[in-house]
Amino acid sequence: MINFQNGVLDYLDDLVFILFKEEYFGFMQSSYDYVDKIIDFINYNITTFPSRKTPPELKNFGSNYIFYKSNQRTTWYVFFENKNNNFLITNIINSHCEEAKWL
Repeated sequence: MINFQNGVLDYLDDLVFILFKEEYFGFMQSSYDYVDKIIDFINYNITTFPSRKTPPELKNFGSNYIFYKSNQRTTWYVFFENKNNNFLITNIINSHCEEAKWL
């Protein structure tokens, strides 16, 4: 089972509008599609994609993480907890965030 913390869901919802407002995409639907691809990657790969232990500096984000390279410039880091094959997505950041320097 895969669950997302409410804060992560809120972030992804906000991301759609930020991407459109900041003109990363010319159409709102393109922003939705971009975020949907991130969510699809998580849902289809979190159980099999090789995860890494989160560095001590970012432990408050989650114990483990996987990454998704959405394009040549941006990598998304998905933090989670896993207990008995139940996954809780606890945070998500991208390679442009200050915290990404620890990954």
